[in-house]
Amino acid sequence: MLYKSTYNSPVGKITMASESENLIGLWIEGQKYFLSSIKSELKEQPDLEIFIKTTNWLDRYFQNKKPETSEIPLAPRGTEFQKAVWEILCKIPYGQTTTYGKIAQQIAKQFGKEKMSAQAVGGAVGHNPVSIIIPCHRVIGSNGNLTGYAGGLDKKIKLLELEKNHLCF
Repeated sequence: MLYKSTYNSPVGKITMASESENLIGLWIEGQKYFLSSIKSELKEQPDLEIFIKTTNWLDRYFQNKKPETSEIPLAPRGTEFQKAVWEILCKIPYGQTTTYGKIAQQIAKQFGKEKMSAQAVGGAVGHNPVSIIIPCHRVIGSNGNLTGYAGGLDKKIKLLELEKNHLCF
């Protein structure tokens, strides 16, 4: 059985999804690919421990207390490639950014390839089913431009500003 709960955040209403004790999804309302990795019905169950933990994590995040991604048991659904990209995202430090190209280099090395497409990485980043906690908002274009964000560019800017990122908006 899959469960859901909601959280009201400064960037909008957030829907969380879990399977057992693991968080499998966290989407900002109106986000591209909203619930796309979920193929069955979700039962509302806000008192599950995973939702209590996630709510606490989000409260601390929005209070600039820099919670760690590793505090939440995650089990995002995706391909091997997507999961490899999402693992790299989890290692981007709070308040810092990286580029699609740099992630592509890491993925190429990890998969034993000479090169990897930054666009392929962008597709995996865009399909991240656990927004904010898996910090896809910390990925920018190679020229420093803020590129797309499934939750909306305005929300990406708010999240980066919250983290006091030193990019110029």
